[in-house]
Amino acid sequence: MSRGNGPRISIVVPVYNERATIEEILLRIQAVDLDKEIIVVDDGSTDGTKEILAALAAHAAPSPPRLPQSGELRADNVRVFFQERNRGKGAALRRGFREARGEIVIVQDADLEYDPQEYRGLVDPIERGLADVVYGSRFLGGPHRVLLFWHSVGNRLLTTLSNILTNLNLTDVWTCYKAFRRELLQGISLREDRFGFEPEVTAKIAKAGCRIYEVPISYQGRTYAEGKKITWRDGISGIWCIWRYNLFQ
Repeated sequence: MSRGNGPRISIVVPVYNERATIEEILLRIQAVDLDKEIIVVDDGSTDGTKEILAALAAHAAPSPPRLPQSGELRADNVRVFFQERNRGKGAALRRGFREARGEIVIVQDADLEYDPQEYRGLVDPIERGLADVVYGSRFLGGPHRVLLFWHSVGNRLLTTLSNILTNLNLTDVWTCYKAFRRELLQGISLREDRFGFEPEVTAKIAKAGCRIYEVPISYQGRTYAEGKKITWRDGISGIWCIWRYNLFQ
């Protein structure tokens, strides 16, 4: 799968206040042996993340902590974009999607909850011509950190409500790991600025009749004390988005 001189895969990384993890996640992405570009969209960070990315964008990245069997953080396959103010994950993703040049686009959060070594499993159904979209599910048997019970209950309830209205049988609508054919993303108009991106894009790919696969992924979730950002308010917003994009648009 090739597009001339363009990259095979675009990794879109929305970032907001992830100073502690941004260099390490970029190292992990770069360590994956795939033809790729990395598109980082800083969503108005105020904790020093923006300055780290600005240095990288200027090809003068600070010396990063090294991971085992990884080299230094490189700037040659990273493009960085800055939002003027914090608008949310969905808004940052829209910017990243517009800039993507690869045949396949993968969403990667800037924390360390998801493992870039699983990209091959995500893109495989698309590259074999079986799927247009692939979701990486945290509930299909991959290893995961044991965390908050009610958070997992809320996730499953929201996924079930989404499935009722989309007539899909997904297990994890709110997963970060989603891979798309770039042509498909270019044909979908997305509006949600925050975590409403997840039910919105799910509703729209269902309406478009896309071929959707799920693959199991591992998950190293973090607590709110460790920087997790999604809250119960996003759950309420998620319910509204499920209704809005399945029944009214």
